[in-house]
Parts: sequence; C-alpha cells; structure tokens
Amino acid sequence: MFKPLPVAIGLRYLRAKRRNGFISFISLASILGIALGVTALITTLAVMSGFQKEIRDRMLGMAAHATVSGYGQPLQGWRHAVQVALADPRVAGAAPYIEKEALISGASNQPAMLRGVDPAREGAVSVLPAKMVQGSLAQLTPGSFNIVLGKELALWLGCRWATT
Repeated sequence: MFKPLPVAIGLRYLRAKRRNGFISFISLASILGIALGVTALITTLAVMSGFQKEIRDRMLGMAAHATVSGYGQPLQGWRHAVQVALADPRVAGAAPYIEKEALISGASNQPAMLRGVDPAREGAVSVLPAKMVQGSLAQLTPGSFNIVLGKELALWLGCRWATT
C-alpha cells in the first residue's frame, strides 16, 4: 500500500522504536500543539465573524459614512450642503449635527460626547429613532431642555425613566 511521503515520515517518527521514545513524545506533543492552535484559531475566527455584523450595524448605525464640516469653525452654509448632498443619487440621507465633549453631572460626573441633532432629519441618517426605548425625537423641541441618553451613560449617571 502506497502512503504519501509526509504521512510516511510522520508515522515513522510517531511510532519510533523503544530506544527513540523521546522522539515519539516530541512528535505527539507537536501534533497536539498544532491541533490545539488550529482549533483556537478556527474558534476565534468563527466568533469574530459572528459578531462582525452586529458590531458593524451598531457602529455604522450612529456614525456618519461621510461628514462635511467647516475648517476649524462651524459650517455656515449647512442647508446648502445638505441640499447638494441629497441631490446626489448615491446619498441615502443627510442631516446636520453639532458635536462637543461634555461633562455630565448626576450621581457621578461622566464624560460624554454631546451631539445636537435636528430631530426632523435625524431619522434619515441614523437608527436612533428606531432604537429609542422611551420617548421620541419629536420631544426634542427648542427650549425644552430634553436629552436622549444611552443606556450605559444613564446607568452611570443614576438616571431613572421619566414618566411623561
């Protein structure tokens, strides 16, 4: 019976004679180590590919694919920029926002990224309206001082659900 050369060499050293028992041990340990390494690699790749869609959906659901901004200052003609962007058939949605770092005070002080949005346009560019557990973006009106908090930040600040 014909065996491929690598298999023949492997079996020869795996089934060494009594005086070469150490070579058999090293060969067996090497095979088990490689098998364990390949198993760990396959498991890690399977887990990462399973989470890839979830991570991508969560990150890209709130992050813009492209941003138009003023150089070192707020963009003055943002309405025109939104109109130009929406005129392009490749653009699915456009909405203005302002983003600043903030320190929010509650049960403890927590750093946060404060993002001011146009509630009427935000649904076209993010999943925020669909993911809100309570309330709606329509409640964000000028002068109302309402805020939308993420779950983790609300827990850190010690916030409770408002009953409106």
